[in-house]
Amino acid sequence: MRKGFWSNGIAIVIVLAVLALIVRANRQERRFAREHEQPAAVDRPGAATVSRDGLQRTIERTRAELRRNPANVRAAVPYADALLRQARVSGNAGLGLEAERALKQVLHEEPLEYEARRMLGAVYLSEHRFRDAILEAQRARDLRPRDDWNYGVMGDGYLELGEYERAFDAFQRMMDLRPTAGAYAPRGVCARAAGQLEAALRAMQLSTDATPPNDLEALAWHHAQLGDLHRQLGRLKEAAHEFAWADHIFPGHPFAALGTARVKEAAGDTAGAAQAYEAIMAHAPSPDVAERLGDLYRALGRSDAAARQYALAETGWRVDVPQPALLGRFLAEHDRNVDEAMRLAETAAADRHDIFTEDALAWVYFKAGRVADAAAAIRRALRTGTKDQTIRAPRRRDRARVSCRVNKARQA
Repeated sequence: MRKGFWSNGIAIVIVLAVLALIVRANRQERRFAREHEQPAAVDRPGAATVSRDGLQRTIERTRAELRRNPANVRAAVPYADALLRQARVSGNAGLGLEAERALKQVLHEEPLEYEARRMLGAVYLSEHRFRDAILEAQRARDLRPRDDWNYGVMGDGYLELGEYERAFDAFQRMMDLRPTAGAYAPRGVCARAAGQLEAALRAMQLSTDATPPNDLEALAWHHAQLGDLHRQLGRLKEAAHEFAWADHIFPGHPFAALGTARVKEAAGDTAGAAQAYEAIMAHAPSPDVAERLGDLYRALGRSDAAARQYALAETGWRVDVPQPALLGRFLAEHDRNVDEAMRLAETAAADRHDIFTEDALAWVYFKAGRVADAAAAIRRALRTGTKDQTIRAPRRRDRARVSCRVNKARQA
């Protein structure tokens, strides 16, 4: 009896030990998967159908779930993603702050919650907090070095700051890890910054082809990017087609509407372009659109209407979406306050060295009569070989370049 008891006891102990080893092995396997694989598809932005109505339904559903449990990462991450997309299609920059609050609530409860941290980097990008975005992406990268998402966030941050070599390295690492739509698009952005528009077009087409067919908002964004590249290449018919297709996929997408207005403007249809910009301002107003519309009103002889749009543009860049460099360029170009414009542009250029900030600084210096400084800033703005028409616009840049050449000739 005693012998049987002990034999059975030993057998039970052995079985329990084996079960413990199996459980431990399963836990280690799951832990390895979490540390070395991509996050589950449900947590990746764009996993569900992303239409205009779909975005709103996602926001409402996940917001309700977060009210019940603010630390629910399975709700917070798609909630933040939907809010960022909604901000993109509505022009409501405040939605980014709402996304930030939701993610920070999760991280307050679970500081090592990976999916919330990786999404927070994207939120900071939307808020133009580029160094914060890079820092969050680096933290997330340290947790999971093989997640391509983090290198994309870092690349975008470096690109906006004008640290182009770091941006290109981050994007290349992203491509090496996972050549998807999210990696092809940055390659196109890099080629565009370098003035290689045909290469940018090919890369963006690959990104478009790799975009999930159920992600309607992303598809519309991609086709709008293709349209803008065709526009910059002077292919207005192809550009118009891409913008029309973007609007068909996601009706009312502001990038599609903006592209259509720019095509009309490039074709010399001033009145038609003004009407197109008016429609945008009615649904998704922004300072850059207000400025463009003001310029068109001025060309049409509608000076009072132009002044109203310029006031909206200035207020937008001061309050709604503060952009010191763009505000400085706007003030200088429209002779509103050159001294303030110079302070704004110099403050922006102290931290950011991207080609658009340098372009703004060049224009401000030129308007202030500091021609040598303008020439130096122009060279920095053109250092990547960009062909962006915002920088190379004849109405602004050629005047400055001519003046700089004259000044250089005088000095010689």
